[in-house]
Amino acid sequence: MKIVIIGTAFPMRGGIAQYNSILYKYLSKDNDVKVFSFKRQYPEFLFPGKTQFETGEPAFKIPENKNIISVDSINPFNWFFTALKIRKENPDLLIYKYWLPFFAPCFFTISFFVKMFRKTKVLFICDNVIPHEKRIGDKFFTKLVFSIVNYFIVQSKTVEKDLQKFNKKNKPYRLSPHPLYNIFGEKLGKQEARKFIEENYNVKFDSDKVILFFGYIRKYKGLMYLIDAMRELGRDVKLLVAGEFYDDEKPYREKIKESGLDENIVLLSDFMPDERVRYFFSACDCLVLPYSDATQSGIVQIAYYYDKPVIVTDVGGLSEVVIAEKTGIIIRPGNVNDISGAVKRFYNYNLEEKFSENIKTEKLKYSWEVFVRNILDLAEIKSKK
Repeated sequence: MKIVIIGTAFPMRGGIAQYNSILYKYLSKDNDVKVFSFKRQYPEFLFPGKTQFETGEPAFKIPENKNIISVDSINPFNWFFTALKIRKENPDLLIYKYWLPFFAPCFFTISFFVKMFRKTKVLFICDNVIPHEKRIGDKFFTKLVFSIVNYFIVQSKTVEKDLQKFNKKNKPYRLSPHPLYNIFGEKLGKQEARKFIEENYNVKFDSDKVILFFGYIRKYKGLMYLIDAMRELGRDVKLLVAGEFYDDEKPYREKIKESGLDENIVLLSDFMPDERVRYFFSACDCLVLPYSDATQSGIVQIAYYYDKPVIVTDVGGLSEVVIAEKTGIIIRPGNVNDISGAVKRFYNYNLEEKFSENIKTEKLKYSWEVFVRNILDLAEIKSKK
């Protein structure tokens, strides 16, 4: 069966590129799969980070002959010629990850010309239907691109509800939770992982208690609340922040300085390459995600792979994958006392071991084999053996 994945992939970096590479890996076991990836994902003036490209090798690399670097998100002529290239493949199914209406014109145009007089179907894996940071035209562009889609995969009930607002023709969809990120290497012992971070990032772990905030730093992810909560936790707990700023960095650093806990809040403001991800998750006792808004989070699925408990806010799909008092603690969003109280309780009641054991069982439901089967069943495609 011929399948084309269109979207972010190496040499682009980030969670979606990683996701698409794993999706390719599992789909290609029984199908003929190619990826048509971006050569330009965002114009530079719209990109909030340092670079859109990988600086090293990815954890899993799509074979070069299967990764066609061709899509320019802002060039309509490119969309037409990319569609012609994909038409030559005569695919049965096009798969896109959808997270921003910015890409709607590009995805619509490519799909329109590929589908013309063909039986090719289009499937969207929706990270978001309604974006976290809303802009004029979002609804129009989402309605436009959804008009060309045949099937949808949503990964949380929050996104499912948003899809229903736009899916007026009741096109087939399936709720299938975000699978685990399983490409970053095996879990390490805490001491080995902490030693690596100390040696490579000039960090001193002078506390046995280490909590982790990981991923892109944006306002809605609530890092400011977590920094405030550290005032209540004091010098007994080390907060390790590992992620690139997609927000103004200065207010965060000023707040850390004001807290008087500079040595207990370690801010590593950079995108973490694939080969180093496992060190951060292996080094911590638990992951803390104090988001004020969310759909779902791939960060939780990294934590689960490493059997790490999570403290999350009750927003979006976060609380759907975290089982309260079994795999983590669920708190109210925007509440500093809830954050500090949850961390204190996590340590006072020695919950790490209990939660970690529960995660080992719970994470089995988030396999890529199940996810891929849901895609193929939804699209009524039987993979060839």
